Amino acid sequence: MTTVTAPARVTRHHPRAALGVAMLGFFVVALDSQVVNVALPTIRTHLGGNLSALQWVVTGYTLSFSALLLFGGTFSERTGAKRAYRGGMVMFVAASALCGIAPTLPVLVTARVLQGIGAALVTPTSLALIRQEYANAAARTRAIAYWAMGGSVAAAAGPILGGALTELDWRWIFFLNLPVGVVALVVLARVAPSPRRVVPFDLVGQVTAVLALAGLTFAVIEGPDLGYTAARVITGYGLAVLAGTVFVAAQARGTHPMVPLDLFRARPVMIILVTAFVGMAAFYGLVFVQGLYFQQARGLSPLSAGLLFLPMTGLVAVLNPLAARLALRFGPVVPIVGGQIVLVAGLLAVALTPAETPPWVVALLMVPVGVGGSFTVPPLTSMLLDAVPGERAGTASGVLNTARQVGGSLGVAAVGAVLAAQQNFMHGQRIGLLAVAVLVVATTLASATLRRPTA
Repeated sequence: MTTVTAPARVTRHHPRAALGVAMLGFFVVALDSQVVNVALPTIRTHLGGNLSALQWVVTGYTLSFSALLLFGGTFSERTGAKRAYRGGMVMFVAASALCGIAPTLPVLVTARVLQGIGAALVTPTSLALIRQEYANAAARTRAIAYWAMGGSVAAAAGPILGGALTELDWRWIFFLNLPVGVVALVVLARVAPSPRRVVPFDLVGQVTAVLALAGLTFAVIEGPDLGYTAARVITGYGLAVLAGTVFVAAQARGTHPMVPLDLFRARPVMIILVTAFVGMAAFYGLVFVQGLYFQQARGLSPLSAGLLFLPMTGLVAVLNPLAARLALRFGPVVPIVGGQIVLVAGLLAVALTPAETPPWVVALLMVPVGVGGSFTVPPLTSMLLDAVPGERAGTASGVLNTARQVGGSLGVAAVGAVLAAQQNFMHGQRIGLLAVAVLVVATTLASATLRRPTA
């Protein structure tokens, strides 16, 4: 039998403190998804490694992040969002310090995996804290927009900070997380204790989820180098299928599943999750390939490459609150569909741009990708949280962010695989971005059928 326990003592609520903690948490988590991209060529110079090894610096973080987000959501519900957030932030800060002192590429990748584990606890708990403190749907929609803005500011600052700090020493891009994490932990003390659901933990579900995602990502990344018929690549795909099958069976038959399958029975929920998955694949895939393009194909410095991302990422932070206002006035479907149309336009513009186009023009053509993302994420998140009861907020946000992060991981892996398979960089870039654009068109059509779900 599932029981929900309230905090042991009545504590004054501080919604703004919870929102501040959520924004800071999403900021550092999103920052480390972006800040490392422009530093990859310099990291290769200092620590060695081929293209697939560099991909693991990015996907080691995003893979462990996405694989454990479901755990983060259910752990949040079982221990309380505030306590889970604290544990995740402490781990994230410690792993960031290890990244900064890593003497070899394997150590760096290992530290990035540990960072991802901490991020997997921080992200769903940050949303659960918002759900806990903002009971009113309209107020929650605005709070979620500001939460998303924390990630958007990180996306805007990431490439520039990464480029500027890499000019000094690439290790500083990881040390940057330490003061932000400390501030978040100090502010967390003002947040009210969180309720807990006293239920057993789904060990089989968590283990099989990690194995399935790890096997799939390994096979996609290493396939171009090892060959898709190589034993290790086939094993990766086989592991993904087997573990995924066991995961679904465990969720269907378990008494206390990590992800209750009834969450997916509603068609709108599935559309929201697929749309979130594809949108992140598009954004992360573009950032990865353009970070390499500006430096390797155009010979720019890390700082110059980072500055060229500013027009795209800077507008995201500015437009997130506008997306919330549009959703409240016209309903969430309008910004979701409109944002994806703009996203497709940006992907096509970059993919079809001639190789000799000035870099600053390419940077402007990337702007619609950031604008489109800024209009889709807040209303998608709000729609999903509105559809579930408060005690399921951790699980629901874990599922949503898993979809987004798996999309980001596989977006980098897939675009990187296409690049590795092509002798001409521009040809590989064009194929990868056009393929992602086709997927976004499909989710745009599906999103047009959405209606706000009822709780």
